[in-house]
Amino acid sequence: MFHPLPYAGSLPEKFTYPFCYQPHPSAVMAAEIVQKYLSSKEEWADELNNGKMFGVMVVTDAAKESSPFFIAAYSGLLGGRNDHEFFVPPVFNSQNKDEHFKTTERRISALSRGGRETRAYSINLQRWLFMQYNMRNAFGESRNVLDIFKDYYSASKAYERKANGVPPSGTGDCCAPKLLQYAFLHNLKPVCMAEFWYGNSPKGEIRHHLQYYPACSGKCKPLLSYMLQGLDIEENPQEAAIKGKLETVYEDKWIVVVNKPSGMPSVPGKIGVKSVVEHLSPTLLPVHRLDMATSGLLILAKNEKTHKEMQSMFAARRVKKEYAAIVEGHISQETTEISLPLSPDILNRPYQKVDYEKGKEAVTIVRRQDATRVLLYPLTGRTHQLRVHCAHCQGLNAPIKGDELYGKTADRLYLHCQRLEFTHPETHKAITLTCPTPF
Repeated sequence: MFHPLPYAGSLPEKFTYPFCYQPHPSAVMAAEIVQKYLSSKEEWADELNNGKMFGVMVVTDAAKESSPFFIAAYSGLLGGRNDHEFFVPPVFNSQNKDEHFKTTERRISALSRGGRETRAYSINLQRWLFMQYNMRNAFGESRNVLDIFKDYYSASKAYERKANGVPPSGTGDCCAPKLLQYAFLHNLKPVCMAEFWYGNSPKGEIRHHLQYYPACSGKCKPLLSYMLQGLDIEENPQEAAIKGKLETVYEDKWIVVVNKPSGMPSVPGKIGVKSVVEHLSPTLLPVHRLDMATSGLLILAKNEKTHKEMQSMFAARRVKKEYAAIVEGHISQETTEISLPLSPDILNRPYQKVDYEKGKEAVTIVRRQDATRVLLYPLTGRTHQLRVHCAHCQGLNAPIKGDELYGKTADRLYLHCQRLEFTHPETHKAITLTCPTPF
């Protein structure tokens, strides 16, 4: 269960935040040991090829000074089991076929096959299950998953309405909570951690073999908000420093257009980084959005009428947008049209996924400038459209440089809105605005 770590470098003073994309070198070393172990397990080869998330946590003995070692975990089941000796055990073992969860599950399945309505039975069983997951935090306190989620979403009526107050299936079985739980139960001091994807990408999603990812938001974030209490944690690296200054490119009585720097949110949020609206005026209404990591031209309206008219222009595709990007790959085709419908990955926001059943139309024109530099012309305005269309294997298959969600980290996201063309909603004059690309 405990694995030696031949690491001679310095360790972080604060626990490395589990939503990070750039693990500490000691965690990388631990992950590479696990990856070597997985490559030797021929009996798991087919399952691993389908893809699974693994995690490592570098720890020390909290009761005495010790060299760092590490523990490892996997999400869900592996080979139909959740108790392989190389990895930490589950928080709660629901897989025993003769105990309450499995026997009740079989009875519900039998009722369903017989034509009975079983939804209420299933909800009650899930509630019972999550009451068995008693999660620890660094203070030594313990609460069950059901209560943790109830508190986390206490202000959200939608959570009770849509989910019946029941957490997503599999909550508590992801890597991060399993690792923290084991550490707290065995008086270990968490130092840093990393999670990596092993195998092929799931259908519709974008995951890269052996790449590091943060803990998921849908299942893990509510749990970790409780479990991390009492730990001295480093600042969340997702709240990156702003690259550059906010500049006004155009302004009149009706609209203002700014050059938004990478790292600045378009609108106020919960991450503690001052947004464009907060910098300028709380009365301004953003007509469209740029991702926090994307830089470039952003239009804000000064009144409701102009805001509505400009939004209608965007919806009718009467605003031409041109983005510059550098991608991680070599582009050979001069012009490409990508049409991949997108929908939110509900259990792992803010990720988006390709969804041919429920996704909304998303179309992008790509024009090559050189092997790695492209111009992107979105004909629709879906969340993360350009990022997914570039990264997905059915799209450009070349993630935008610095895309922490769908590619690899860098000093910034190399995506910039450099040109907007539209007819002014009040003066009806043709407006063309540009701003230089900072890369």
